[in-house]
Amino acid sequence: MAKLKKHPTGTIAQNKKARHDYFIEHKFEAGLVLAGWEVKSLRANKVQLVDSYVLLKDGEAWLMGSHITPLTTASTHVIADPTRTRKLLLNKRELERLNAAVAQKGYTAVALALYWKAHLIKCEIALGKGKKEYDKRDTERERDSNRELQRAVRNKGKED
Repeated sequence: MAKLKKHPTGTIAQNKKARHDYFIEHKFEAGLVLAGWEVKSLRANKVQLVDSYVLLKDGEAWLMGSHITPLTTASTHVIADPTRTRKLLLNKRELERLNAAVAQKGYTAVALALYWKAHLIKCEIALGKGKKEYDKRDTERERDSNRELQRAVRNKGKED
């Protein structure tokens, strides 16, 4: 009997720049409408979310700016568009909440990560409020001080 191939688990791609540029307020889990070649590329981790965002239009959510690189072994009869807009699958209540928040000044919806959930690919999207330059510097300073504190605690145990 042939051994069943397990689906990969865990994170496919993260948008670290979004966490740097925005205060993350609330997170949502959305499904993605993908083509077959896109799923194959995601299995090979050929995706970038750096400049991606979520566009809310006509009661639907769309993932814009994500780049899924087509594999060279993909089918030749399919014309692969790596930056096409992909539909996000959310329920009505989540869409209404996103629309209400994005209508407020300063809020935007960004894609944080793509990950496997069982055999499905999910997109973690979040409501974010833009950071100013001084907020980014404060966050960096806080991270550095926490790192120094952790290092001091670790070294304190080694000295005794």
